Amino acid sequence: MAVSILDCCFCQKPVEESLLEQYGFPVAGTETRCYTNHALSYDQAKRVPKWVIEHISKQKTLGNADRRHCKFRPDPSIPLMFSAVNEDYIGSGWSRGHMAPAGDNKFSVQAMAETFYLSNIVPQNYKNNAGFWNSSAQTFGTADLERSAQRPQDTLRMEMYCRELTERFEDVWIVSGPLTLPQTGDDGKKRVTYQVIGKGDVAVPSHLYKVILARRSRISSEPLVLGAFVVPNDPIGFSHQLPEFQVHIEDLEKMSGLVFFPQVDKTKDVKNICDVDTCKLMGFDEFTLYITARKVHSARTLHRLEKVMSELREMGIEPDEYLVKLYKKKEEELVQQKQMEAREGRAG
Repeated sequence: MAVSILDCCFCQKPVEESLLEQYGFPVAGTETRCYTNHALSYDQAKRVPKWVIEHISKQKTLGNADRRHCKFRPDPSIPLMFSAVNEDYIGSGWSRGHMAPAGDNKFSVQAMAETFYLSNIVPQNYKNNAGFWNSSAQTFGTADLERSAQRPQDTLRMEMYCRELTERFEDVWIVSGPLTLPQTGDDGKKRVTYQVIGKGDVAVPSHLYKVILARRSRISSEPLVLGAFVVPNDPIGFSHQLPEFQVHIEDLEKMSGLVFFPQVDKTKDVKNICDVDTCKLMGFDEFTLYITARKVHSARTLHRLEKVMSELREMGIEPDEYLVKLYKKKEEELVQQKQMEAREGRAG
């Protein structure tokens, strides 16, 4: 709905509204765009989202949707002249970082595929994307884990924490996006400068933000929990924990020019998420066992299964009870599968 020019506080005198609107006002393309399980506002000049909101629950993080079947591609709803393309990222030194993660949408093939639209992507430091911020096991192999043991900055924790919240909260809303914050120069003056990549001049953010709002249940009388976090778009050491990057929600709103969850009275209706839930991130050994369990579950041959467990032993980490049981069950399945294939081969 167009805003009446008579309501414009910058106008000194009333102006004939129809004349100003005769050929239309400039269109920024920042309107909210809705998808299966996320919505966003897009910055046509920077070729990245301004914000992306998603809702996750335990049910939504379960299912058969597989990111291996998804491909990054331009958002068909974004005019091509304002869209990033894959070629902008290739060879740029920056990864394609999801704001709404693919892993939050295992319940729906379409929902997961839509997270690969480049409207949901920002240029992100590789170690940050495959590290503190992200939790995509598919992009985190054994070699990465071994490097992590030597260089503790390489671990996956922040998005995994958000998914773990669904074990304790029925509904979790998350808003994520990029920031280009001012830096103080040698002359003491503040400036906003940022790199751009590709022919499309896609803006590289200096920081990333994430705002988390969680509700225990729809019938619970407990207050909502809220947390706002600003993370540098740089590698982050393994020793760092999430509360180190927590900021007051009002400070983030000033940085971003956005008001988050405007229908929530943030002065009295919420509690600090880190006071209620600690915001503790997964440690290296614990995470390695988690990744190994996923590899065991997806192993398709006995050779691959043994290799996965061998890699864990080489890292000096003992399997826990859950992993041992999972390994034995998977071994039995693969042995039976191999025997069946042998019988079918003889019959043929």
